[in-house]
Amino acid sequence: METVFIIDFGSQYTKLIAKAVRELEVYAEIVSPEITAEEVRRRAPKGLILSGGPASVYAPDAPRLDKRIYDLKIPVLGICYGMQLMAHDLGGHVVRGEKREYGPSMLEIVHTDTLLEGLNEKEKEEVWMSHGDEIQKLPKDFLCLAKTANVAHAAMKSRDGLFYGIQFHPEVAHTPKGKEILQNFLFSVCGVQERWRPADQAQEIISRLPDQLAGARHVLIGVSGGVDSTTAAVLVHRAIGDRLIPVFIDTGLLRLGEAERTRAVCEKLGLQVRVVDAGARFLKKLQGVIDPEEKRKRIGAEFIRVFEEEARRLAREVGPIDVLVQGTIYSDVIESAGARGADKIKSHHNVGGLPERLHFKIIEPLRSFFKDEVRQIGIKLGIPEEIIWEQPFPGPGLAVRILGEVTAERVHLLQRIDAILREEIRQAGLQKAIWQYFAVLLPIRSVAVLGDGRAYGHVVALRAVDSRDGMTADWFHLPYEVLENVSRRITNEVDGVTRIVYDITSKPPATIEWE
Repeated sequence: METVFIIDFGSQYTKLIAKAVRELEVYAEIVSPEITAEEVRRRAPKGLILSGGPASVYAPDAPRLDKRIYDLKIPVLGICYGMQLMAHDLGGHVVRGEKREYGPSMLEIVHTDTLLEGLNEKEKEEVWMSHGDEIQKLPKDFLCLAKTANVAHAAMKSRDGLFYGIQFHPEVAHTPKGKEILQNFLFSVCGVQERWRPADQAQEIISRLPDQLAGARHVLIGVSGGVDSTTAAVLVHRAIGDRLIPVFIDTGLLRLGEAERTRAVCEKLGLQVRVVDAGARFLKKLQGVIDPEEKRKRIGAEFIRVFEEEARRLAREVGPIDVLVQGTIYSDVIESAGARGADKIKSHHNVGGLPERLHFKIIEPLRSFFKDEVRQIGIKLGIPEEIIWEQPFPGPGLAVRILGEVTAERVHLLQRIDAILREEIRQAGLQKAIWQYFAVLLPIRSVAVLGDGRAYGHVVALRAVDSRDGMTADWFHLPYEVLENVSRRITNEVDGVTRIVYDITSKPPATIEWE
């Protein structure tokens, strides 16, 4: 398979480069900067992309590249830090910029080239910058391709056409022509011909799983009714059959009717799911807890304990349980600082808080796939559309959508609110248009007028976002009519709720979830 390596220097956007390349139907694999020239030569990628990163190339502890890689005659595209590192390694000079650039900038092309084909040469193109350093002097035999008001060398190439560098980020949506630039590099510079499609990976994953699970007498998976865990369960079940035991843990923090719906969906897919009612246990663990990170840790730890107990029960019934399968996808990993150099934003119970005493081997068949790629795999497997387009739901459930202490009363309140919101979004035909939508129960009350009397009711925030990958997101412009219907129904049908507000904050600075 023709492959492009993305060398990760610590940017939180590294996987977005991989995603953008895969969307162009080219297989991309992320590798460490420690990769040697010998390994690159042996695996023979069609091209290399050097990612951005938070370091400065002139810092003593900055991540480096095996310089012999430049001698392999493989096309290389450096992005941001990757461009600066290439210039530094090949004899150029990188300095601290007089003016930093964070955000949109206008790119002016000064030299036409294959990489920038399709960009407007007469008018400036918008690009997204995020850097404090800049290249003061290009390496020998390099040409400047573009500049901005603050950066003299915003794009460069070697005269032999093997090495390219761009100071801006083509992988983000804020660079409108970014995909064209990547396409030019992949097909015109690297000469990639083969096509890679996520849906085609389903059978490959299934064929690899028997080896990964060799020797496992029984395998456990926690299913939630969402696309990630359901797709993971179907993949493993088709690989090893009834050695897989799906378990649904009812934490008491789920959406209204979730346990019944999940059981029905699993049965349609040939999965015999065991439902464990542990709601009282989770609520007890959350008594008096307000801090969101503590909520996540307690829920994650209790979730694992419940699994351990269920595994012991199952072991007495059917035999030993050796492996735990998880529906972890990349967004879970990156926000738990699973990527090189990424800052920790919040814990995910799929990837964090696993106790060392855990005796299960962990298998994560979807760890390298984005949400939309998981959906494509799910469609290929014949998973029902209601699951494919199910809303992303946090592992800790409604606990992180209830700000403040989590109680049975507040969970029940939010379940009813959430059900109304979901119903109205479906009736408006927006369920596929919105990347994620949900309600948040706030820890405040607000004065209201009910009839002729004064009330002091709960406040609910609604959140809807548009995103490609969950790494960045813009607030979704819900039609006023939909907002009005949701607000009216919630305040009329849910006792105690008297005010509805709408969250219009993008990510960044806010995360998608409130906690």
